[in-house]
Amino acid sequence: MTLAQHAARVAHDLECLGYGAPSWTRSRPLGGDHVHDVVIVGGGQSGLGAAFGLLRERISNILVLDENPEGMEGPWKTYARMITLRTPKHLTSIDYGIPSLTFRAYWEAMHGAEGWAALDKIPRGEWFDYLRWYRRVLDIPVRNNAKVISIAPVHPGLFRLMLADRSTILARKVVLATGIQGGGQWHVPAMISAKLPRLRYAHTSEAIDFAALKGKRIAILGGGASAFDNAQHALSEAAGEVHVFVRRKALPTVNPIRFMEGAGLISRFPALDDTVKYRMMKSFFARNQPPTNDTFARAASYPGFRLHLGTPWLDVEDGPTGAIVTTPKGRETFDFLILSTGLVTDPALRPELSLFAERIALWRDRHNASDDERDLVVDAHPYLGAGFEFLPKTPADAEALYGLFAFNYSGLINFGLSASAISGLKQALPRLVSGVADQLFVDDHAEIVADYLAYAEPEFTGISANEAAAA
Repeated sequence: MTLAQHAARVAHDLECLGYGAPSWTRSRPLGGDHVHDVVIVGGGQSGLGAAFGLLRERISNILVLDENPEGMEGPWKTYARMITLRTPKHLTSIDYGIPSLTFRAYWEAMHGAEGWAALDKIPRGEWFDYLRWYRRVLDIPVRNNAKVISIAPVHPGLFRLMLADRSTILARKVVLATGIQGGGQWHVPAMISAKLPRLRYAHTSEAIDFAALKGKRIAILGGGASAFDNAQHALSEAAGEVHVFVRRKALPTVNPIRFMEGAGLISRFPALDDTVKYRMMKSFFARNQPPTNDTFARAASYPGFRLHLGTPWLDVEDGPTGAIVTTPKGRETFDFLILSTGLVTDPALRPELSLFAERIALWRDRHNASDDERDLVVDAHPYLGAGFEFLPKTPADAEALYGLFAFNYSGLINFGLSASAISGLKQALPRLVSGVADQLFVDDHAEIVADYLAYAEPEFTGISANEAAAA
């Protein structure tokens, strides 16, 4: 089978499901300007999946915006430096239960059942190719090179999005499908940003010129999976030495995500009590995610790989030939530093939310954790509604936030693995789509109900009214 033949199979499956029926939402232009029912900010896997879900619900007046050129959406061609995905290949995500839309069906169309059986983990590049195919075969409306710099309320239930080119777009609902960093920003320790010139370091989320680091000594701070992704990648690009520094005395060996995938936790997590959610997510952050065995083995196979356990960075300074790192074991000079230091979630850090941040309810506003349970990281996450919508800090804030959804990593405390996690998209996407569709329906219900009450189109034509009266 070819991909063209497989695309025909997808089209037939969608036709069998009644996909493509007319939209039921009501047009609401503002003056002469078009108003989209939904604008999705972010054209990666979450944004594409959200768009398809809305189209399945017969909500077609939508638009996906992505700040990157076409073919560069998401992390897959930029800062994702793993060889394969970390998730098991059999997990499904953005297919909505349609077998022909799964990665497996896509892969088998090109490589056959034997090719699927031989595949261990999904190669990173192949996953991105699948996402691009998914966008094409479903004809999802995406506008690239469209960076949203601000969102402003026009009136309750209507937003104006300003793009970097100063153009504007109107939308009744806005979904922020902005990825793992979309709820805040990547974290660079103040010790580093205050003491080193920018040319000495980069966060793992940034573009890094590894060709310029050929033969150089590199230090990586952090023991999470991305640290080893970058270590093996730098060494494969001929870095001389890569030293990974980990504060812990031993690398984590247990991946809590594997338990969550098999214990019903991902699908049922939203049903838990807030106290239980809080405790579990605090534990999730504390555990960290270990590198995959193959990634660690690949990094360790290079003679230039060095692992420093129980070795936090106490200080850094700019030296004449590089960055000088001080640890409990001494001082070393490196040509370049790579920071695998994660991210900080806080709506106040998002430029596009500058007009809303003070109105958004956070976990610390809605859940009073005990002193021994309190966690500042968990507290800073937004406290979301059942469909990923932002909730108001006070009743007076409700109108301004109505119609604004956070389908990114900031939903982790409310929903567990959900948006921005392949493991959770299967469960999270229908929840988001239902939340958006419900709001649109409630907004339009008066007109819909009025049309229903006035509806008088005959369906049964087997007997005329006169014949019925005579009978």
